[in-house]
Amino acid sequence: MAQPDDYGFSEEAALLKYSARKFFKSNFPTDKLQKMVADNPDSARVQISNWDKALWQQLLELGWTLLAVPESADGLGLPAVAVAGLVEEVGRASFPCPLLATLNTTYVLAACGESANGALREIAEGTTATLALTNRAGSWQPEDTEVVASEGKLNGTAYFVQDAGKVDKFLVCARKGTGHSLYWVATDAPGITVHADAIVDLTRDQAHVDFADVEADQVCEDGLKALGQAFPAICTMLAADVIGAAEWQLQTTAEYARTRTQFDRPIGFFQAVKHPLVDVMIQIDEAKSLVYNAACAIDHEPKRAAEYAHMAKASASETAAFASSRSVQFHGGIGYTWECYVQLYFKRQKHSQMLWGDAAWHRGRLADIVLGKVS
Repeated sequence: MAQPDDYGFSEEAALLKYSARKFFKSNFPTDKLQKMVADNPDSARVQISNWDKALWQQLLELGWTLLAVPESADGLGLPAVAVAGLVEEVGRASFPCPLLATLNTTYVLAACGESANGALREIAEGTTATLALTNRAGSWQPEDTEVVASEGKLNGTAYFVQDAGKVDKFLVCARKGTGHSLYWVATDAPGITVHADAIVDLTRDQAHVDFADVEADQVCEDGLKALGQAFPAICTMLAADVIGAAEWQLQTTAEYARTRTQFDRPIGFFQAVKHPLVDVMIQIDEAKSLVYNAACAIDHEPKRAAEYAHMAKASASETAAFASSRSVQFHGGIGYTWECYVQLYFKRQKHSQMLWGDAAWHRGRLADIVLGKVS
């Protein structure tokens, strides 16, 4: 099926994106972010990031967690391009919240079929969730999970669990016999221990989670199939977050270049600054096109969604690195200080670069699709 013009980005999607940007501009300026997550420069600080639960409650009331929930499970079932537009604005604000983790979980549950409708309805009612499937080595292949299910109980450890300190439920991928199934379990269930990880990103938290004879509800027998179907959406939404943050970096750095003077002229006057910023803009535009192309494929061309999602995440990861380095460099000495806002975005982008696979990993997966796996 051919993709529609403008990636199928409707007036409804544009209005959602605009309203999200307006919401964050009014309620969550960058100085509030700085005070919230970077008030303590001590490296021994608590690793669970601070977040505005009252503001998050407003987002729940706006129905943002409903967007990807299918209508059959009492959600809105909006197209992926519309959801990507919203996530882009969350990335632009670097708002600490479990929205991205919950959306990722929603896409996996939606791929499970009717057996996951109960869990989806919980999300529609405001429950937050995250995926728990990665092993100690950081493999993004869910079949490498170290969690084992036996007689309805989970044992083992899931690593690199995103926003584990902010969510209500885990969706766990566990080995069951010769296959892999998905389990829905409360984060405070008996037998669960959450260990916060020390990560560079101040706007998110991450943990490794121990499961010791934890009773859990199976929501999908063939977990690998559901995760494989949802993986393009997971990568695409993270890439949209990256693009939003990169646009903030570009705009903030360009504004600084217009006001910071050297040799009696704004530094933006000099080609050594001007041209690299244009390069950042071009790279952002390239990555954004790939992001919305992937989101459109999820909606209209699912057979090619994985291919396009790998392209989008690879490009977004490289954009994150490029925009971050230029943002810090062109702010000069102050760009390296704790007080400068660009450090928050630099660290968030560094985390996003590696999350769900870096550029090299995604290009490798893309090569497998296009050229076939090399035995």
